[in-house]
Amino acid sequence: MIFDIIIDHLPYLFGGLWVAIQLLVALLAVGFVLGIALALAEVYGPRPLRWFGMAFERVFRGIPEIVLLLLFFYGLGDFYPIEPFPAAVLALGLRSTAYQSQIFRGVIQAVPRGQMQAARAIGMSRAQAVQNIVLPQALRQAIGPWTNEFSSELKATSLAYVIGVVELTRQGRYIISSTQGNILVVFAVIALMYFVVNWLGNRALYGLERRYAIPGYGETR
Repeated sequence: MIFDIIIDHLPYLFGGLWVAIQLLVALLAVGFVLGIALALAEVYGPRPLRWFGMAFERVFRGIPEIVLLLLFFYGLGDFYPIEPFPAAVLALGLRSTAYQSQIFRGVIQAVPRGQMQAARAIGMSRAQAVQNIVLPQALRQAIGPWTNEFSSELKATSLAYVIGVVELTRQGRYIISSTQGNILVVFAVIALMYFVVNWLGNRALYGLERRYAIPGYGETR
């Protein structure tokens, strides 16, 4: 029975899901840290940094994920050996950086300029004003649009199988090969697992958004 096969292979599917979640957390962390830095450089940096940020965004948003994965794994592999997992983190993490920097740039620019001027008027440096006044408000407002990035990157982790990352999709291919069929049911189970993780993640982020909503900025979910 097909359901017996699925139950027997559930440990492998959950193992692949765990790898996918690890990859998701790693690439979102890369995108979060570098995305904030890039957004600050574009908003407050000198012209060369702004140009660099714009060029970075356009390059990494304009190249398909699979091409980036192949480029970082096989391209970098010609000069320095790199394992599939860190190659996927770099490729997808830098792509996430480009998208997250847009999110953070938008919410930073949405903070009224008068607040920066008021902070400077009471003796704060620009760096202090950004750290203590601008970023706390901007990051709260970024939670809503960041849910879309979470969902997008969760789905992008499935592409890492092309360079050998043994995540959920590749585990599904292994099961199909070993059982010589059952494609529809196996991938239906995989789709359900992705859906559940995405739903739980979005629910958590919506709750976080409500908790840290800034009074006066309108209603949240």
